[in-house]
Amino acid sequence: MKPSFRPYLYPTLALAIVGWVGLYLLISFTLPTLLPRWAFFFLATLTLSGTALPVVYFFHRRFGADFPPANVITRQALWVGVYGATLSWLQLGKVVNLSIIIGLALGLIAIESLIRVREKSQWTPPEIEND
Repeated sequence: MKPSFRPYLYPTLALAIVGWVGLYLLISFTLPTLLPRWAFFFLATLTLSGTALPVVYFFHRRFGADFPPANVITRQALWVGVYGATLSWLQLGKVVNLSIIIGLALGLIAIESLIRVREKSQWTPPEIEND
């Protein structure tokens, strides 16, 4: 049986609300100096991670054969936030093009795949109690 979305609800709401409200306030009421720029990247990561968390959960629930633990779903949602914030940072220098977008995505997918392979290789069978 696959777990419900209930344990992910509060982190999703917290990340998304803090991120979206913070981005709105930051963009509306500050000038793009150094500190607000770094705050933008931080809030963009929060926003994209909180928004991607339900999507990642749904994809694993719908298409995955075995449901991963909560840390995997959270980490994959965080990768989405890091990806978006990195692309926005690269856009400041006007160096983003299609090959960088695809290459960065493939690189993050490769990193996540290697982390998953490492986690699966350290699997130990559950202990069976003998009465």
